[in-house]
Amino acid sequence: MARKKPASNLSAGEQFAGAVFFIIYALILPVAMGPLFRLAGHLLGRRIHADTQAAVYYYGLFAVTAVIFHGFLARTTRRLLEDLPEALKTVLIGLVGIYGLNAILARLSGALFSGRVNLNDGSISAQIASTPHMTLLTVLLLAPFVEETLFRGLVFGSLKERSRLTAYAVSCLLFALLHVWQFAVESRDPAYLLMMVRYLAPGVVLAWAYEHTGTLWASFGVHAAANALSVLTMLD
Repeated sequence: MARKKPASNLSAGEQFAGAVFFIIYALILPVAMGPLFRLAGHLLGRRIHADTQAAVYYYGLFAVTAVIFHGFLARTTRRLLEDLPEALKTVLIGLVGIYGLNAILARLSGALFSGRVNLNDGSISAQIASTPHMTLLTVLLLAPFVEETLFRGLVFGSLKERSRLTAYAVSCLLFALLHVWQFAVESRDPAYLLMMVRYLAPGVVLAWAYEHTGTLWASFGVHAAANALSVLTMLD
């Protein structure tokens, strides 16, 4: 089957609003949400529990993403329905690809990360123990939805019109960096940024799934399924 062109076709409004939202999401919210919730708690005269903060944060991201990209999401859903079997096959291939590439990278980078733990995984594991239902909803649905729409739909889809190589490189690097930069800052360990290598393979596979099928729901399916398997590993 011939490769389909991703059904991005983002309007000028979607691209502009999406770019603004992406900057806020990636750079501002991670450091601003704590102070904002503390301020809100002060104004309300009560402490806002971490569970409530997480719910407000992720539901808010989900809602804003759906509003900004509702037209694009409708178009990419129509593309999914045009060839659902191919999308499902791509999800299965994508899962195999992610775990195969991750296994190779784990062997190559074992010495590089000796003595370091993945703080992102540790944070998720702690959240599962504390608020399992909300965390599972976030990891399996809300986070993949937001990340796929922004990194594959917005970044990859927009850049691919200019350069396929640039689209892969930029979307994968930004996706990987998002998962580590906060922890590098919090731990005051710039070397922790090297941990982003572990997220490059998933970024490549997710971009491929989107490009190959032309629908964002294929990359979302791979992302959600891979997260589900990771969660099962944490629970063992």
